[in-house]
Amino acid sequence: MKFIEQIYVDGAFVTPHGNERFDLFNPATEEKIGEARLGDGEDAGAAVAAAKRAFPAMRRTTVAERVSMLLALRDAVATRADALCAAMATEYGAPQSFLAFSVPHASKVFDVAAKTVADYAFRRRIGNADVVMEPVGVAAAITPWNSNIGFICTKLTTAVAAGTTIVIKPSELSAIQTQTLVEVLHEAGLPRGVLNVVNGYGHVVGADLSRHPHVAKVTFTGSTTTGRTILRTAAESFKRVTLELGGKGTQILLDDADLDRAIPHILASAFRNSGQACIAGTRLLVPQQRYEEVSARLADAVSALKVGPSSDPASDIGPMVSARQWERVQSYIRLGQQEGATLLVGGEGRPQGLDRGWFVRPTVFANVTNDMRIAREEIFGPVLSVLRYQDEDEAIAVANDTDYGLQSYVLGSDIERMRAVALRLEAGRVVINETPAYPQTPFGGFKHSGIGREFGPFGLEAFLEPKAIIG
Repeated sequence: MKFIEQIYVDGAFVTPHGNERFDLFNPATEEKIGEARLGDGEDAGAAVAAAKRAFPAMRRTTVAERVSMLLALRDAVATRADALCAAMATEYGAPQSFLAFSVPHASKVFDVAAKTVADYAFRRRIGNADVVMEPVGVAAAITPWNSNIGFICTKLTTAVAAGTTIVIKPSELSAIQTQTLVEVLHEAGLPRGVLNVVNGYGHVVGADLSRHPHVAKVTFTGSTTTGRTILRTAAESFKRVTLELGGKGTQILLDDADLDRAIPHILASAFRNSGQACIAGTRLLVPQQRYEEVSARLADAVSALKVGPSSDPASDIGPMVSARQWERVQSYIRLGQQEGATLLVGGEGRPQGLDRGWFVRPTVFANVTNDMRIAREEIFGPVLSVLRYQDEDEAIAVANDTDYGLQSYVLGSDIERMRAVALRLEAGRVVINETPAYPQTPFGGFKHSGIGREFGPFGLEAFLEPKAIIG
């Protein structure tokens, strides 16, 4: 049993003022594995005060000093990768395929930021003015549970690269992962107050950070509903915001696609991170003339996926993070059937042989229309909706007929044709044939999927303000 009694403020682990307890569970067994003591508004205020004290010195750091900090953070995370993987496996239950990506990615973001900041022009001449890019001020980050370690590292690395300080409010569901990570980050020896981490509820600590007068920047990854609330609150004091919100990613399968290559890509996109991913491609658009063929291939492929605990290296899909999330996914599987979609594979309940744990049967619905809620709302679980289209124009119209616009996918054989389709899609990213993204590629969404971008120079500039000195 793990008892987490401290938060991280001003370079030290301290006992929070808040005393509410939050139970932690292993999602693969439903067993309680720990408790976390949660911070409150007073703790949020103390963390902001520490970040504010540290900001003037951090603001004056040189590029070389920031690069040194980033590389120290990189090395600390890389050195303790096994401990981070173990915490993530136990508390989140991610399959090993996701663990193999997630923790190395968390280390790599520091390296990528070091290269970005080394190449970035913080000062440039425009006409008769010197334009200086300055850190925006104290930043607050609110991060989700579906890739806790990666999101914390991403927010921290951008703050350090920009020369500012940060207070992070991670998901309370991820307290063991957070504690392990912060112990690792502490070993990098950042100046006091640069990094502060307060466990707590979003409506308590997150809300206080969003309205705190000494916070200049809020960066949030999570639901569209919460993002809307943060945006309203931040507007009262004109805080700068970056919001990476929900998604309902579309996969467009073109009529020339090679199914031997495309089907694995479809599964990877739809069910990555056990379907608990904002970038999951959960709407598959298939040409009418290939619909029956694709449906049959999908049924076979999804039936072959293995659901199980992280301890089983053969598991393709792990558990949902909590009982509440399990119930949410079950409700959408029921809803799909009520709406008239055809249950192609999967369905309600746990997979055969798994009597405990928040495991979901990977589910595919056929004969879905774009007015159904399962085609329009983010389910955040291993549920794929398959729609049909008559021609390319209809596919693009259906793909764009959504409130979201985070990440879409195009699958086919003709690269120029796929690029032409990608240009017409309303999404922050369009992935062709599951091609991995270059690390500095901007990430963020159109429409209700958010505001602003992360990674590379685009993410860095979200933490900077341009100052023009004329003359």
